[in-house]
Amino acid sequence: MQPSVIVVTGGTSGIGLAAAKALAEKGHRVFVAGRRASADAAIVEVAGGGTLEDLPLDVSKNESIEAALRIVTEKTGGHGVDILINNAGYATAGPILEMSEEALRAQFETNVFGLIAVTKRFAEAMIERKNVGSVSGRIPAPMLGAYHATKYALEAINDAMRMELAAFGIDVALVDPGTIKTEFAGVTIAEAVAHQERGTRYGAAFANISNLESRFGALAASTKHTSRAILHAALANRPCTRYVAPRRFWLAIVLFTIVPARIYDFVARSAFGLTRKKLLGTT
Repeated sequence: MQPSVIVVTGGTSGIGLAAAKALAEKGHRVFVAGRRASADAAIVEVAGGGTLEDLPLDVSKNESIEAALRIVTEKTGGHGVDILINNAGYATAGPILEMSEEALRAQFETNVFGLIAVTKRFAEAMIERKNVGSVSGRIPAPMLGAYHATKYALEAINDAMRMELAAFGIDVALVDPGTIKTEFAGVTIAEAVAHQERGTRYGAAFANISNLESRFGALAASTKHTSRAILHAALANRPCTRYVAPRRFWLAIVLFTIVPARIYDFVARSAFGLTRKKLLGTT
């Protein structure tokens, strides 16, 4: 197998970094892209013959995307990218009615419009394209509406582009991680706590989000599950259209599709402290 040139956005931590390392260990040249990547684009050789190379990239800024494209093109002698793994994204916690327009737009700029902008600019030399979505695009939760909305959008974008690009020999696959052990949840919960301290009618719900961290932590899986799915999506001759990692989260998706919405709402509202008793002090 010929080594591929791979760019992993959001590759400086968590799922992205784990996948980048796994791909490099298979002998590929992997550009680890992110806002925290160093400007000198240092190259690190790994066991297996591949390399990891820093690539500064802020997917929400067009000038950053153009600069990253130039770096990859120059460093690969004009070859460009073979595989693009869109993993960059974050979650903004809070009820929709209390979220500022600026925060809402920023959420979509990174998670949706940034993904599209990066894909459009790297597509000329790209053979395959992979996206990392989330089971959040299948199962919504309160207090994370903006984040879930971006993941639902990725589901539709993925389906449309898979059909639009098939004739050009470009495969499109979506990896849906379940709850994974990374710093992602901790950062989101810290933001929720900060929001609570600013004063809100949803104070009880924000407090409950903090309490949920340990519960979700007990269910969280290792990044080895997402890395395995991403490797298959990136390297298989005929990748699946969707991957859920770990596979056990398929059960949650199936249950969400068959359980009546009112029952799911009741369970989710109770878990997040969105009851009249909690928010209003009444029954």
